[in-house]
Amino acid sequence: MIRFLTAGESHGPRLTAILEGMPAGIPVEPDYINRQLARRQEGYGSGGRMNIERDEAQITSGIAAGLTTGAPIAMTVENRDYKNWREKDITPMTTPRPGHADLTGAIKYGYSDLRIALERASARETTMRVAVGAICMRFLQEFGIKIGGYVTQIGAEVATLGADLSLEARIEQAEESDVRCPDTESTERMHAAIRQAKIDKDTLGGVMEIVAIGVPPGLGSHVHYDRRLDARIVGAMVSVHAMKGAEIGAAFENAGKPGSQVHDVIALGADGQITRTTNRAGGLEGGITTGEPIIARVAMKPISTLMRGIGSVNLASGAEESTVYERSDFCAVPRAVPILEAMLAFVLADALIEKLGGDSLAEMRPRFEMLRKANLADLIMDNVEWRFGYPV
Repeated sequence: MIRFLTAGESHGPRLTAILEGMPAGIPVEPDYINRQLARRQEGYGSGGRMNIERDEAQITSGIAAGLTTGAPIAMTVENRDYKNWREKDITPMTTPRPGHADLTGAIKYGYSDLRIALERASARETTMRVAVGAICMRFLQEFGIKIGGYVTQIGAEVATLGADLSLEARIEQAEESDVRCPDTESTERMHAAIRQAKIDKDTLGGVMEIVAIGVPPGLGSHVHYDRRLDARIVGAMVSVHAMKGAEIGAAFENAGKPGSQVHDVIALGADGQITRTTNRAGGLEGGITTGEPIIARVAMKPISTLMRGIGSVNLASGAEESTVYERSDFCAVPRAVPILEAMLAFVLADALIEKLGGDSLAEMRPRFEMLRKANLADLIMDNVEWRFGYPV
């Protein structure tokens, strides 16, 4: 229903995004987009590039008088670092860095210089994903849906998060931490781990939980593989640079448990509401939302650019040698949270538009109010025997 494209290089003049298919009438404030862009640049363990860039989106189409028009939305963000590269003779890059797209990009496209792959494969591209995601978040907010996230692990340090700490509290407290961890003591341990990585000239990855609260039941589908919402969410999460795994809820932990300890009991409330006593399914059953919060856990590998270098082969000389350091982060996990939030917002906005239909926010509001709820009154069962009846 909606789609977006990004364009631009890490050290080119600017980055561009086009978001197509958003309904008309959604209020979008440039300050809101820019605040999300600023969040992407904040985090303990960031490299020197974040001291240069001050990302601000320039909207060039699709929004008039502060409201979306239904036309494609175009945005650009200037790369301030481009002035340092505009007149620069670029040193050939011929030694690929393990873990990057340097070698694989050259194999696929036949590049004679590895930097061409580096420029487009850089996580700088995620700037525009965050800008696109900000618009999707504003759309979702009109229907009471909130997106947030937090860090649960950096390196070997796993956060201690009490079961009594609500998702809303986790999200709010994470924003007070420069590693986006809701727990103060865990934050300090993560600080120490990142400091040690700097000393060792190494890098660290981690795990994040990205959450959507207030999502209505019934989004997605069990009918086709490409409409299962859990598959679309996982695909969007691992499309982000350095993300190597994603799960809905505690999927991998649940895989080692018996079903009696995994599946969510369905119960009937006094008001006829169908409820679940737990949310181990992470808000999705059969590829369809349950009405419980959606929880996606995402694993990020350590950044591949190591200050101390790593073994490789110079493709020009054929000699084995260590990689040359390119400016990068020691730990980008805190900065990844807003990017993953943006991707979850995009997937859910697409699913909600698919469900509601319509070309404007005004059309969608009454349709949203009429969505089938998880209660007995909306779930009329015939309780009559039937047959398939296929003529075969």
